[in-house]
Amino acid sequence: MSSSSSSSIYPWKYDIFLSFRGKETRKSFVHHLYVALNRNGINTFRDDNNIRRGEDIALELLETIGESWGSIIVFSEGYAFSSWCLDELVEIVKQRNERGHQVYPIFYNVEVSDLKYQRGRVHEAFGMHEERCKDNKKKMQRWRDALSQVADISGWLLKDQYESIFIEDIVKKISTKLSQTYSQLKHLNSKFNIGQDDVRTIGVCGTSGTRWTICIHLQHWMPEQL
Repeated sequence: MSSSSSSSIYPWKYDIFLSFRGKETRKSFVHHLYVALNRNGINTFRDDNNIRRGEDIALELLETIGESWGSIIVFSEGYAFSSWCLDELVEIVKQRNERGHQVYPIFYNVEVSDLKYQRGRVHEAFGMHEERCKDNKKKMQRWRDALSQVADISGWLLKDQYESIFIEDIVKKISTKLSQTYSQLKHLNSKFNIGQDDVRTIGVCGTSGTRWTICIHLQHWMPEQL
């Protein structure tokens, strides 16, 4: 839905960032989801680079998460075995906490409780990581905290249902949420007559007296709090 022609209104480059374990879902579920999202006008980023270099996730990929309105995380059975996926997850949680980045978890044939409490295959994965990351316990803890936090977010659980119907429901919900967000932005834009090089700071009071600051510009906005 976002585009270069609307960049003065919509302060993000992509609508959705897809986080997934490539070897398990790239050519199956994630491919079908990606096609469905884009077919419905939801500008979606999918990392198609199968070859990684170095031990740290590419800076550009982390930046892309920050340039996106929200993320879909496809938790498959082997997701936690990938340090790349876990690094993405930590950045997604950081963006959610700092600027209201939308997060949509999909539990693809996995148990939510296994992610939250790091049991089963997730426990197995962290046992492997502990061997490799003996000198970086803080990083391990960030991975664990991010998994537990996202497991508490309401998402979609795939169990004994057609994937096509499952994907249709996901696309419908995200499309509706994005449409609401666009309407709110257009309304603000019309009220304040914001030009391409302008900045406006607005204080918004939420429930229980919570106050949020929205900086209307190309790069800074907190959509969830509107």
